Amino acid sequence: MGSFETFVRETEPRLRRALAGHLSIDVIPDALAEAYAYAWQHWDRVQQLDNPAGYLFRVAQSRSRHRRQGLMESRAPTSSREIEPGLERALHRLTQKQRSAVWLVYGCGWTYAEAAASLGISPSAVGTHLQRGLRVLRRTLGALNND
Repeated sequence: MGSFETFVRETEPRLRRALAGHLSIDVIPDALAEAYAYAWQHWDRVQQLDNPAGYLFRVAQSRSRHRRQGLMESRAPTSSREIEPGLERALHRLTQKQRSAVWLVYGCGWTYAEAAASLGISPSAVGTHLQRGLRVLRRTLGALNND
């Protein structure tokens, strides 16, 4: 892997988006700062990881646990007309692992392997949580065809 500065520049937007599904907007900058400070202190080890951004996702989550307020709990106004109005309510019906799997894979475009590494579960478990979460979302949003 290249320099620490390059790593931060390349991973920061993706990590910020992933954290948006788990932390309120106002704590994300601090969570990122704490995660990157950790990475800087342990750079020799972090740069050797298969998925260092996923690892920092977990670091940011654990360092922000006391401030956790996910995107769905955030009361920031949404200006996008492309978001399904019932999505917030539907996402609250998911377990944390289901919500994380749905957010990371569909909201952030992460692969099952990347999401699995970030969540500390296997890729097949990501698929299971994703499948169950999507089933709940479809039912809640009324998009289920007799499944």
